[in-house]
Amino acid sequence: MIKADVHVHSSFSTDSETAMENQVKAAIAAGVNVLCFTDHIDYDYPESGTVYDFNVAEYQREIERLREIYRKKIEILMGVELGMQKHLGGCYKKLLDDYPFDFSIGSQHLVGGHDPFFSAVFEGRTDREVYREYFEDLLEDVRLFHSFDCLGHLDYVVRYGRHRAREYSYRAYADIIDEILKLLIRYNIAIEINTAGLRKMIGFPNPHPLVLKRYREMGGTLVTIGSDAHKMAHVSCQFDEAVNILRSCGFTHYAYYVKRKPKFVKI
Repeated sequence: MIKADVHVHSSFSTDSETAMENQVKAAIAAGVNVLCFTDHIDYDYPESGTVYDFNVAEYQREIERLREIYRKKIEILMGVELGMQKHLGGCYKKLLDDYPFDFSIGSQHLVGGHDPFFSAVFEGRTDREVYREYFEDLLEDVRLFHSFDCLGHLDYVVRYGRHRAREYSYRAYADIIDEILKLLIRYNIAIEINTAGLRKMIGFPNPHPLVLKRYREMGGTLVTIGSDAHKMAHVSCQFDEAVNILRSCGFTHYAYYVKRKPKFVKI
């Protein structure tokens, strides 16, 4: 069983209403012994009226308070999920330098400056066209900024396509995805298995197991596991399936991060 859930959100994220302490209680009840909060900071998020930011000092204080209360039951880590855009690398590097984060996820949430969560990005275009632009944007963002620890939900965009996985395969975008994987390996950045893809009924976690298998074939070894939970019920969701996928792709360990350094756990 996977015991570390390192992609979890709380009410510090604009898109969650769940108190941190309730997520901790849910993790303990689920048998998790390492929990990392990775609330959203998504500077210059373009969708009108939505701001993804929080007071990091307050965030740190709440995590330290919970660490003290639950120190005998669970290890609580301080992370952040950074919404990647080409012009934000310097801002994010300063943020990571200024605060004692244990773990940072770099995540691509935009296609051509718009979130695919909103269907407008697909208007007048095929899923394939949008998916390809997403991967092209992601490749350029990782080239420009690679000071984070883990790449989150690599094929996130597929969750929101009109036809979702019907218009997606690793092979269709291998020319770009392979370049992304090369950069992850070059810069010692982990890849995430994000089980929310299973929860969102696309038939696989993000990224697709064939992407994970290709990463392993290329020599990649750093893999983290995250539920992307915004609610208590989703903490460590479908981690049993994640174990099977890890093994089938040739991995023997997964990792979680403390003070920006990986700790490996045998599966």
